[in-house]
Amino acid sequence: MNLSITIADRVIGEDYMPFIIAEMSGNHNQSLDRALAIVEAAAKAGAHAIKLQTYTADTITIKGAYTIRDHKSLWDGRELHSLYSEAFTPWEWHETLFDRARELGLIPFSSPFDESAVDFLESLDAPLYKIASFENTHHPLLRKVAATGKPVVMSTGVASIADIDESVNVLRKAGCQDIILMKCTSAYPASPENTNLNTIPHLSTMHKCIVGLSDHTIGIGVAVASIALGARVIEKHFTLKRSDGGVDSAFSIEPDELKALVIETERAFLAMGGVQYGVQDAELASVNFKRSIYVAEDISEGEEFTIANLKVIRPAEGLHPRYYSMLIGKKAKRSYQKGTPFLFDA
Repeated sequence: MNLSITIADRVIGEDYMPFIIAEMSGNHNQSLDRALAIVEAAAKAGAHAIKLQTYTADTITIKGAYTIRDHKSLWDGRELHSLYSEAFTPWEWHETLFDRARELGLIPFSSPFDESAVDFLESLDAPLYKIASFENTHHPLLRKVAATGKPVVMSTGVASIADIDESVNVLRKAGCQDIILMKCTSAYPASPENTNLNTIPHLSTMHKCIVGLSDHTIGIGVAVASIALGARVIEKHFTLKRSDGGVDSAFSIEPDELKALVIETERAFLAMGGVQYGVQDAELASVNFKRSIYVAEDISEGEEFTIANLKVIRPAEGLHPRYYSMLIGKKAKRSYQKGTPFLFDA
C-alpha cells in the first residue's frame, strides 16, 4: 500500500514527511488580531496548515439544552450554548484568516459542524475538510462534505469500530475518495495512557487510508511517538501563550513547542528507514573503534600466551576477539612487542 493525497501542492502520504496542523479552535479569545497572530506564529513555527472551526452556538446547540456537570472537565459548570458562544470563530473572520494563511504558505481549512458551514467554506475555496470526533456519526454532514469532492480528515474519537466503518462507507459512497483517519481520544486533556497509539496501524490496515493523530495530550512526546506507528498527519491545539487563558488553552501547545513538534516528527520519520544490518557507509569511519587482540606485554618466543600479555582492546587492527580464548595457554612461535596488534602470522 502506497497511499498519498495532494493538497495545495503539498503531498501527504506514508512515504512523505509528517503534515502538521495547528488547530486554532477558540484560542483567539474573540480577538481577530489575536487570531491573525496565531496564524502568523503557526507559519513561523513551521506548521503546514492552520485549522479553524466553523459553527455558531446556534448551529451546534440551543440555549438551556445542557450544562456540563463533571468535576474533571475543564468546562465544569459551563452551559453549552454559553461555552460555544465564547469559543466560536466569527464567520466574518474566516476569509481574512484564510487569506493571511495563504500569504504565509499555510494551508487554511476548517471543521464544519453543520451543512450551512460547508456551503460557507466552499465559498472560501477550502481545500479540504475536517470532521470532528463529535460529528463523525453525523451522516448528513458527512454526505454534504463528501459531495464537495475534497479530501476529508476525520477524527475517530468517541466512536466504535462499527461507527467508524459505517462513516467511512458513507463518505466513500457520497463521493469522497481521499480520507485521512485520525486516532483521537476525546478527553480534554487526554493522557498518554488512554491514547492507545497501537490503534493507528490497525486503522490504516482496516480502511486502507492515510492515518494520523489528533492529539489532546500535554506536550509533544505522544505525537512524535505516533510517527513510528504510521501517523503522517498530526493535529495539535495551538495558542500563543497558555497563560493568556481561553477555552482550550490548557491542552494547547505554544510556538516553541510547535516548532519542536515539526522538527522532531520529521526526525522520527527519517529515523524509521528500513530493515538494516551490517556496516553502513556512515559507520565506516567507526569500524576501527571496535575491539581486537593486542599484545599487552612483551612476549618472548616460546612464552605462553596469558590474560596478562594478550588483551582485547580498541582499535580493531588485531585479530578478531573470537580467537582470544583459543590463544590463551598456547606458546608463542616468535617474539611480540607490547602495544602491537596480534596477528596470525606465526
